[in-house]
Amino acid sequence: MTDPTSKNYPNVAQSFGIVGIAILAMIVFTPVNIFLNDLIGKEASMFVYYVLSMGSVFWLVDRMRWKLTGESLYSVGMDSTKIIALVSVAVLGIQFGLVSPIISLMPMPEFMQKIFMELAGQNGIFSMLTIVIAAPILEELIFRGIILDGLLKKYSPIKSILISSALFGIVHLNPWQFVTAMAIGILSGWVYYKTHNLLLCIIIHLVNNLSAFASMQFMDAEEMMNSDLTEQYGGLMNVIIITAGALVLAGSALALLHYEFKKREINDMSNHDDSVGSGESALDDNTLS
Repeated sequence: MTDPTSKNYPNVAQSFGIVGIAILAMIVFTPVNIFLNDLIGKEASMFVYYVLSMGSVFWLVDRMRWKLTGESLYSVGMDSTKIIALVSVAVLGIQFGLVSPIISLMPMPEFMQKIFMELAGQNGIFSMLTIVIAAPILEELIFRGIILDGLLKKYSPIKSILISSALFGIVHLNPWQFVTAMAIGILSGWVYYKTHNLLLCIIIHLVNNLSAFASMQFMDAEEMMNSDLTEQYGGLMNVIIITAGALVLAGSALALLHYEFKKREINDMSNHDDSVGSGESALDDNTLS
């Protein structure tokens, strides 16, 4: 664990403050969404509203981070095809094997059903840009790039990952998306802790949201809201097979990711030892000369 007295941002209280800023921004920019609805349509206005609200949160919190720590960079780099494939499989496995069964057991009031059905009916290009592109980038920058990165420098990995994931769930403001955000947040948090590569977190978020967006294209929203998992999957046996298969895929992908991350750690330690050894050898040569 990093020295908790060192100057880092954010701590736990400040992380809750960031979530408060995000919720406040969503409220403040709501009139923009309402005003633009009749001018450019619901989907385009939602895209503008989302980018303005979450973009302003990121800009503000990034400025605060820079002012307090002097940091303004984010680690975003392409990883191996194998790692990208494994995190993608893990996301889908968790979504179908864990998240969907849990959410199906949570009753949803009628007013929430109407909200979700309205959102599900927005399946055009601007909705795709909002859900699949803007949300993964902006939310990962805030919750993993700033919040989790700062927490990891002050607290243990488990505490940091759980707190950042819970906050990620809270900002969605409903228990159904909280379950998804918490699960995906834990996966993203673990991957970020192991790699410090924000691009992998964006990919995890993108795959999760793309899967949900694709489901809205091929399934009737009203039918989804008014049927349980058994009806959606076509029988109890199908539920068992799909859920168990998804859990096996998720577990296998996570085990392989753990192996790949461990292998990298060993290689990094070996390279570090080699560089130290080379430096000591050069120092000995200079001493003898």
